[in-house]
Amino acid sequence: MFKKILIANRGEIAVRVIRACKEWGISTVAVHSDVDRDSMHVRLADESVCIGSHQPTNSYLNIPAILSAIELTNAEAVHPGYGFLSENFEFAKILEDYKIKFIGPSSKLIRMMGDKIQAKKIAKEYGLPVIEGSEGGISDINQAKLYWKDQRMNWT
Repeated sequence: MFKKILIANRGEIAVRVIRACKEWGISTVAVHSDVDRDSMHVRLADESVCIGSHQPTNSYLNIPAILSAIELTNAEAVHPGYGFLSENFEFAKILEDYKIKFIGPSSKLIRMMGDKIQAKKIAKEYGLPVIEGSEGGISDINQAKLYWKDQRMNWT
């Protein structure tokens, strides 16, 4: 069991994780942007660290700032919530390298399943049901536009 978990997210998901941790007697660290300092997740957490400005790339997606918050607070684990860094295999790998528990799938699994075509192949290999459809990516722009019926798509 962990003694202290850093929640690398904000809003309702962070509140839910903090409440669950409190039920288990686990201390929590909330990270926040400058404009989120008075948010519910910050008020509920045992500790909080400002990790940057209101732009997510400068705060909730700022891996060096989150690593600094982990070090500053001696958090043993990180719960990513959803969105932001929850499916970032590089973030999970960095935490693995630093021996900090990522509460979620391994970096290897995140990387494998992040490619939806590859994920579908893996699921089939294990006999899991999948929705039939394309077995590969779409390389023809006209075919893609036909499928999604949106001519505004930017194909560069």
